[in-house]
Amino acid sequence: MFEFLHALKTDAWALNALLAGLLASVACGVIGSFVVARRITYVAAGIAHCVLGGLGLARYMNIVHGWTWLEPVHGALLAALAAAAAIGWVGLRAREREDTVISAVWAIGMAGGLLFINATPGYQTDLMRYLFGTILLVSKSDLWAMLALDAVVIALVWLFYHPFQALCFDESFARVRNLRVERYYLLLLALTAVTVVLLSMVVGLVLVIALFTLPVAIAGRFSTSLLAMMGGAVVLCALFTAAGLALSYGPDLPAGPTIILLTGAAFLAVAAGSKVLKRRRTPAA
Repeated sequence: MFEFLHALKTDAWALNALLAGLLASVACGVIGSFVVARRITYVAAGIAHCVLGGLGLARYMNIVHGWTWLEPVHGALLAALAAAAAIGWVGLRAREREDTVISAVWAIGMAGGLLFINATPGYQTDLMRYLFGTILLVSKSDLWAMLALDAVVIALVWLFYHPFQALCFDESFARVRNLRVERYYLLLLALTAVTVVLLSMVVGLVLVIALFTLPVAIAGRFSTSLLAMMGGAVVLCALFTAAGLALSYGPDLPAGPTIILLTGAAFLAVAAGSKVLKRRRTPAA
């Protein structure tokens, strides 16, 4: 841990990694709270796995067809937004179960991504960054992009907080009040897609859902309002990310899995502690 603190003073990449974790924590805590409250974690998981299709397509077009302006992150963002739109529209308009649609999008995205990666010459090491996360390789341009995405997320949540809150906790009431539930739901899915791409740069697509939900779940146990849960989730996500970076630095461990293991251990400890306290408070019959 002390080695990482020293590296913050001497190495720019260490500082960039810490800043990336803090920036990702903002969108993670805010949008993750809506995702958990709305109980659409499975939707976020489907979007996350569909992103591989966008990554593979972008790299294929970049190398094979010379589209040098198209970076993997652009493909990831477009694929995530397309998946969110497809899941939302089909779930709202078509007579299909939402879980069936998510399974289809999940499978198509993963399969398409693998096919494009296989058709692209060379070993795509940079795509592994998005699959498993390489927060230590975050650049200044990545930080500016993450800051811009955070700004968009915060601005939209500030503008539409009350409709989002009604959508998450009482959709029937929202419809009675003539709120355009479908539009707000699609917007929430779009923000979820953006946040998934943002977090993939920190812990990777494979582990993104854990960071999306576990800090929120912990914060929810000690919160009495949605805003309090958001604030707590942002703080916890930032703490877990910073602590995971510090713990992984000395032994040279992968940062993403270390962050997730720390987050998961904290969640299990809180859950177990809450259960023990509940038993102690329950009077014997």
